[in-house]
Amino acid sequence: MEAALLYLATMLTLAGVYACLALGLNLQWGLTGLMNFGGLGFLAVGAYTAALLTAPESAQQSAAHGGGFGWPWWVAWPLAALAGALLALPVGAAALRLRADYLAIATIGIGEILRLVVRNEDWLTGGPLGVPGIPRPLESLGEPAGQFAFLALVLLVAAGLYAMAEATARSPFGRTLRAIREDEEAAKAVGKNPGAFRLAAFVLGAGCMGLAGAMLAGFFKFMGPDALDPVTATFLVWVMLIAGGSGNNRGAILGAVAVWAIWAASDFLAAQLPGEAATRAAYVRLFLIGLALQLILLHRPQGLLGERPGR
Repeated sequence: MEAALLYLATMLTLAGVYACLALGLNLQWGLTGLMNFGGLGFLAVGAYTAALLTAPESAQQSAAHGGGFGWPWWVAWPLAALAGALLALPVGAAALRLRADYLAIATIGIGEILRLVVRNEDWLTGGPLGVPGIPRPLESLGEPAGQFAFLALVLLVAAGLYAMAEATARSPFGRTLRAIREDEEAAKAVGKNPGAFRLAAFVLGAGCMGLAGAMLAGFFKFMGPDALDPVTATFLVWVMLIAGGSGNNRGAILGAVAVWAIWAASDFLAAQLPGEAATRAAYVRLFLIGLALQLILLHRPQGLLGERPGR
């Protein structure tokens, strides 16, 4: 029974992290229409910022990495969000001049560049060996209390980001973003600067992604380049947002929980298969997720919870 509860806590913790990623992407795409496929880069910056600030100093010279300050998580996590937002400033200033598919291509390239940087800059990130020994917040409570306490912390952060995203959507700033998304020329006609508003939304969303990266590093207690998989850090987040409902913060959270539940369940079922069948099942899972995305786009393009009119 305890093992089942711990497994459930693990799944809900990761769902909470993905909910934060989906909320950040919803600020960029759902509210503003920015096609950002480089979320992996902002996730990586937040994860490594928190990892380097909270992890102890490298014990072995052969596996040395930068940082090792041993700072508390409640200092490191806001700085991780700030790091994601600060990275978005120059990236957004350069890339947001592009539109639609060109912006998507540019952000993919930026995400891949950052993934290669963390893999090859051994002096800072530890390279392929990564950053081990990252302390998990509240783990001093012991098991299983520490894991449930960390789950509560992640859900609290997700709730805070949801409240922030809802307040943003209802504010004059959010209404301006939607106006720019729908008709940029009309927004210009009433004196709005689309470039400045797009950059602000891009920075806010990147900050959410950086914070999600910090929580992911604390959960795994390790951060390495293998944890930064484009499939799970970029593609899956887009599926979550589209499935839940782009432009609706509740839809972003619902999509994150639903898609992650399907992903985790299929992973568990695949692990029960013998030998090579388990490997093949992993590819079948990707195919089924892609097929589900196509069906949603064809039959319910607004997602499970579409954007509410009059917001």
